[in-house]
Parts: sequence; C-alpha cells; structure tokens
Amino acid sequence: MAFKYAIALTGSIATGKSSTVKLLEASGFHIIDADKIAHKILDEQHEAIAERFGEALVHEGKVDRKALGAIVFSDNTQRKVLEALLHPLIYDEIERLSIEQDKLGKPYFIDIPLFFENERYPIKKSLVVYTTEEQQLERLMQREGYTKEEALNRIKAQIPVEEKRKLATYVIDNSGTLTQLEKECERVKEEILNDSD
Repeated sequence: MAFKYAIALTGSIATGKSSTVKLLEASGFHIIDADKIAHKILDEQHEAIAERFGEALVHEGKVDRKALGAIVFSDNTQRKVLEALLHPLIYDEIERLSIEQDKLGKPYFIDIPLFFENERYPIKKSLVVYTTEEQQLERLMQREGYTKEEALNRIKAQIPVEEKRKLATYVIDNSGTLTQLEKECERVKEEILNDSD
C-alpha cells in the first residue's frame, strides 16, 4: 500500500520550502521530490509539449520551463491541458517511490507543491511551510526578478498560504531567520517522531 507513512510537505510559492527540505533531510528524513519528478517527466514528454504548446518551447529534447510557465500561468485553460498530460504520470512515479519507502515503516515526506490544490494524493498528514504573503511577494520579486504583477499571478494561482496553514497537521513558520527555521524543523521533527511511536 502506498502513502501509509507519508507526510505531504507543501507550502506556497516562495515560502522557503527548499531550505526546509534541506534541513529535514539533514535531520534524517527521506524526501520524495514531486518537482524533480515533474521536471524529468516534462522533458520525457517534450514531443507532446511541442505538439500542444508549440515547437518553440522545446530545444534539443528539453522543455523551456520559463516560457511554458509564462503561458500556463496567464491562461487557465492551457494550465489544465498541461496538468492533464503530466499529473497522471507524476502520480504513478510518486506512488511507486512511496511503496518503496513504506517498506521501511517510518515517516517520510513527499514534497508536493500543489498538495491541497489538486486533492489527488490520499495522504493523511501534511506539513505546511508558512510565511506571510508580503514575504512571498518580496522573495519572488527578488529571487526570480518578477514584476509585482507576475509574482502576484503566481501566488494567486495557489490556495492562500493562510488557508493551507489551517488545513495542515504540522506547520513550520519560516517568516523569521534561518536559525529560527532550524529550530522550527527540530520542533516538528520531535512532534512527528512522537506521533509515530
């Protein structure tokens, strides 16, 4: 059975999930990364992408993710077309890896950015990496060089992080410093290990 010991790790764009993942991995948790799987599958599907979204998006078997992102984040219909193509393939691969992890009988994370949006994974527990929307906006504009409008489009394409926070089993507050984030990860690790005893 898949997902028995899984905890969905999610947040919203620019809440600091990558830093959290590194810290949780360093503290001994195994992480299945849905984004890495998605990137691999996206390139494997480059012919279908070229067919549906245009040849210009594919260079030597690799999909230009930024250009594709610009299309799907500004057009809901196109986003649904892309999701219909990729999500079933991503799910199958995550499920396969999950079955492997469940054999070990201890908690692990599946990093799923759109866990609450897609309602696709039958995972009972979730961990949300939280930060304020102002911080998300600031980080996106600094990190990716987006305009305020581009950054807001990406934030608005997801359920607000405040709502996700209410739905989560565990919350890591990443609105402070890296030291505070380390403490938060340690606290949640203890909580998870106590719950699984």
